[in-house]
Amino acid sequence: MNTIGGISSITNGQSALESAKFNSEKGKFEELLRSVKTESSNFTNRNLSSSQILPEGRLTGDFSTGFAGTFNSESDKTSLPIGAAANQSNPNVKQKTIDRTSKLYEKSLEMESYIVKMMISSMRKTVLKTDGEGSYAQKMYEDMLFDEYTTLMTKNAGFGLADEMYLQLSNGIEA
Repeated sequence: MNTIGGISSITNGQSALESAKFNSEKGKFEELLRSVKTESSNFTNRNLSSSQILPEGRLTGDFSTGFAGTFNSESDKTSLPIGAAANQSNPNVKQKTIDRTSKLYEKSLEMESYIVKMMISSMRKTVLKTDGEGSYAQKMYEDMLFDEYTTLMTKNAGFGLADEMYLQLSNGIEA
């Protein structure tokens, strides 16, 4: 075997060609990242009308319903916990109330929804599909559909994970 030419003589110059292509693509990608970063730092919603921007920066085309405005009555400001958070083992401890209209509770609901989505995703993986893999659009649509299912389950099932998170986090705020 000829060792004078090194690896290049073995691969007939293919490794050098691949390396050059890789470096070229890497340079283009890094330039794209730089341009995106500078454009995003200069972004001032100049391409959107005010009717397209919702509170919290969400756009009207967002597919997820979310939890904003789910609870808005006066009784929601002093409601009792439900689900797992309602199980009080010590009857001498005063049960705390939850402000379901607060931003902290909304974020707790989002976290509960994420946990429920992980559970549902794991369950979906156990189902065998007979029609093959499915298209990219079908997979994306199903994922969006199950996002909505998890949001509805979080709002209506009463798991109590959000209530427990809220109680734990608000306890840390008050102390």
